[in-house]
Amino acid sequence: MSTTNHPTSSTTAPDGSQHLAAGQHVALRLWENEEPGAPKPLSSKPYETVGYVLKGRAELHLEGQVTTLEAGSSYLVPQGASHTYKILETFSALEATSPPAR
Repeated sequence: MSTTNHPTSSTTAPDGSQHLAAGQHVALRLWENEEPGAPKPLSSKPYETVGYVLKGRAELHLEGQVTTLEAGSSYLVPQGASHTYKILETFSALEATSPPAR
């Protein structure tokens, strides 16, 4: 098994996420204890994101639709989709991105 990042050597990205592991086609990151606040500006990314909520609540604003995320929820943000998140309660989630978010 080959990895570019081992979980014990995770790095924190400028956006606040912890990059846990990355391969050639997929990467894993953790958003931990994100605090409530105003939604970030809409964005679109050159990768697909799938996520699983560990704790807290947030709204996912995706292509004009709003979905409430809470512990146990999973979600998908397609590559290139216009989206943002609004954290409602201290929020933690695991996300996989493909191709890897760098």
